[in-house]
Amino acid sequence: GPQSEHPAARKSFKSFCRLPEVLLVYVTGRHRDLVKQAIQDYALPDPAFAITDVGTRIYQVVDAEWLEIFRWGEEIAADWHGKSHEQLQEFLRPRAELILQEAEKQNTCKLSYYLPLDADQGRVIDWVENRLSRLGVAASLVWSIDESRNIGLLDVIPQSASKLHALEFLQQQLGYRRDEMLFAGDSGNDLSVLGSAIPSVLVANASAEVKLQAQQLSTQNGQSAVLYLATDQGSWLGGNYSAGILQGVCHFAPELGARL
Repeated sequence: GPQSEHPAARKSFKSFCRLPEVLLVYVTGRHRDLVKQAIQDYALPDPAFAITDVGTRIYQVVDAEWLEIFRWGEEIAADWHGKSHEQLQEFLRPRAELILQEAEKQNTCKLSYYLPLDADQGRVIDWVENRLSRLGVAASLVWSIDESRNIGLLDVIPQSASKLHALEFLQQQLGYRRDEMLFAGDSGNDLSVLGSAIPSVLVANASAEVKLQAQQLSTQNGQSAVLYLATDQGSWLGGNYSAGILQGVCHFAPELGARL
């Protein structure tokens, strides 16, 4: 985003992640290589786990080696009901507004398109949903905006694959309670978690549209008490990016926040 970042924010975030009580999981729409590049470019702490590709892949990170958890992929692939990535792509080909993303941004359970912002997104998404329903595929459509490139992103993924479901799967595998978790996000493809029962923080640099959608969804789901909106005011680090995450820590886990 264009908002400023406090120069001490990432350093403080790394200090937080070194606390023995903290297990760091990156949850992102990006694929593994982009995540690894971002860790290097922005001097981020290495995670213990990474949920990538809009929740369609999960990795455990051990001694800098990224080990895919194939059980998750097998679980969500059932939603395609035997249809391949190529078959879905061919079935959606007639819609000219859908521009197929690069090969490295696709996987067995993720069909990704660019969708120009001047297109009628609602009409296109309705068309895609109807086509997939006719094909007998149980799918979720995830719409978000790449602000750096000023273009829309539309991901077609199995219905059971989302950031929320991937987090819940990992939570069950690791044996964490829900109140021991904290999610942070800033974009449209974070909404499934931001509106859920998982304690969440929406960082201050999120767009006004996402802030409104997150509040509406959490209220609709009866979960407004576990959604915190970080603010750029009243905190010495501000509320953008990793500083917003730390605000959420102080809100939901003040005993940890006090140690920063």
